[in-house]
Amino acid sequence: ALRARTHELLDAAYAQGVRYVDTARSYGRAEEFLGEWLDARPSFTDLVVGSKWGYTYTADWRVEAEEHEVKDHSLATFERQYAETRDLLGDRLSLYQVHSVTPDSPALTDKELLGRLAALAADGVTVGLSTSGPAQADAIRAALAVTVDGEPLFRTVQATYNALETSAAPALAEAHDAGLTVIV
Repeated sequence: ALRARTHELLDAAYAQGVRYVDTARSYGRAEEFLGEWLDARPSFTDLVVGSKWGYTYTADWRVEAEEHEVKDHSLATFERQYAETRDLLGDRLSLYQVHSVTPDSPALTDKELLGRLAALAADGVTVGLSTSGPAQADAIRAALAVTVDGEPLFRTVQATYNALETSAAPALAEAHDAGLTVIV
């Protein structure tokens, strides 16, 4: 029932003009359901599919689980989760973001990981990041300084921004001015 309802919702969104779909490895079976939906609709070539890596869902659908997800921005987690995402979404993946980057994240400093992300970008997948929490602006500004071989790495930033949380606004404006796509 959950799969069918997900597909119905995606059909309705597409019919209303939605052309960007955001998911993540840690969103339960979201990539699986989205991948099946995409496979059944090969003519939907105008859809931008974004996903995120860096959290591993561990609750196994149990609300009372001690830990629901584990955050890890290591190269090993990237390699594992990218392979899983690619298996489920195939070549429909347009954007791959580091999930919930903070200023101290290895995703901003690990040279080997940054090189692998740059290789992914060279293969045609846009590389971005998402932020959350009280240090979003600092994380965004740190990401703007990340380069690989003299080229900026991150091309998108997704942040928590709403009527009650506007603290990232100046940093998001800086990201926009630097040419990044801003997703809120």
